[in-house]
Amino acid sequence: MVVTLPISKTILAIADVEDKFQLLPCTAPTFFREWQENLPELTEIEYAAIDRLLVRFAAHRRRGILAEGAVDKLMISPLLDLVGFYEPEYEVRTEESVEFALEGDEEVLRGRIDTLIVREKLWILVIEAKRTIMASLAMPQALSYMMCNPQPDIPSFGLITNGDEFIFLKAISKPTPLYSASRLYSIFFPTGSQDLAEVFRVLKKIKEQIG
Repeated sequence: MVVTLPISKTILAIADVEDKFQLLPCTAPTFFREWQENLPELTEIEYAAIDRLLVRFAAHRRRGILAEGAVDKLMISPLLDLVGFYEPEYEVRTEESVEFALEGDEEVLRGRIDTLIVREKLWILVIEAKRTIMASLAMPQALSYMMCNPQPDIPSFGLITNGDEFIFLKAISKPTPLYSASRLYSIFFPTGSQDLAEVFRVLKKIKEQIG
């Protein structure tokens, strides 16, 4: 009998996602170059827009912990809009239902992606947003969703964030399930951090490369 399990309650640690999907971390520098090499330069208008976004988010954040919905409205959605992912050629899906049947087990993992950016059926970006807790805690869940990509031989990219911190992911299912993560970007630390602009540059790089 097939048992359906929720990803959010089944995949709680990196060990869980690696075991369930036979997923291996890839340390080869050539696997995930998109966050490191040949990043696009930003215009003065783009820098000004990023500064406004940061000032506004910081004003709300200083009052305390933000709910997931507030993080989306104050940071994630404006950022995606600035990059151009809300243009007509892209499809924006929210709360997208996905599932994955585990080989050899009578188990199906099921979950919902916070935000999925698609173009012509190609998954471009899986976004997992959390409350203002450590963004890295969302990595197992985000990787699980990325492994549900209907085109397993094409890499997919992920972004996990709590508004304060950002981590980019890259994963592929075939021929060998592999994943890699970027460094952690922090928009508040150290003081005067320019990491939000760097996050924007990586998003533009991903868009230019596969969007």
